Amino acid sequence: MLIARIIFLFLFLVPEITLAQAPGLPGVVIEDLPGGGQSYSLTLQILALMTLLTLLPAVLLMMTSFTRIIIVLSILRQALGTQQTPPNQVLIGLALFLSFFIMAPIFTQVNDDAIQPYLDETIKADVAIEKALMPIKSFMLKQTRHTDIELFVQLAGQEELKGSADVPLRFLLPAFVTSELKTAFQIGFLIFIPFMVIDLVVASVLMSMGMMMLSPMMISLPFKILLFVLIDGWSLILGTLAGSFYAA
Repeated sequence: MLIARIIFLFLFLVPEITLAQAPGLPGVVIEDLPGGGQSYSLTLQILALMTLLTLLPAVLLMMTSFTRIIIVLSILRQALGTQQTPPNQVLIGLALFLSFFIMAPIFTQVNDDAIQPYLDETIKADVAIEKALMPIKSFMLKQTRHTDIELFVQLAGQEELKGSADVPLRFLLPAFVTSELKTAFQIGFLIFIPFMVIDLVVASVLMSMGMMMLSPMMISLPFKILLFVLIDGWSLILGTLAGSFYAA
């Protein structure tokens, strides 16, 4: 949703007067601003945007709750021992829509603070991008461990940062992904425990009965599915995942 709006914003909602006044598409035009910066022509901006579109989906997925959710769901499927059930398409779709639900307040704030003012021509593009990144960075900082940020700051050879507001995106993004991986595996470990207990009990019973040729997985799988259904496992897992972001 946010990706589509940003693409639509930069590609189709540019004022048509600029193109109407020119006899043709302008070349690369760079103008010096009074403050010392530079302004690039519309053609160059679109070229840079189209180049970044290949990385935009991956970057936005790594800056949202998608990473933690898809890893936890994958570990859950492995703990159940159901092989390819649910299939990857279902897990990815579920992770995407749950990510949209979790990130909805962030996307709303981006729309109100950045996209709508830019469409109303009350702020410029660079200011809109800066305002759009602020709520996303705030969300990422709440989920990122300080030790992970310090790790990448030290790897870059930078001085110690004064506060969370001074963390650049090039440090925050890898630190956020590292923290999400650690959190996802911690949740996955807790999910694995009850299913591992069932596997151990079933294996012990089969060994005591002398049925060593029978696969314990074949017997334990129905019991694990039954346990998961009785405790309303899907609602519990999805609710816990969503709550882990709101509680942070």
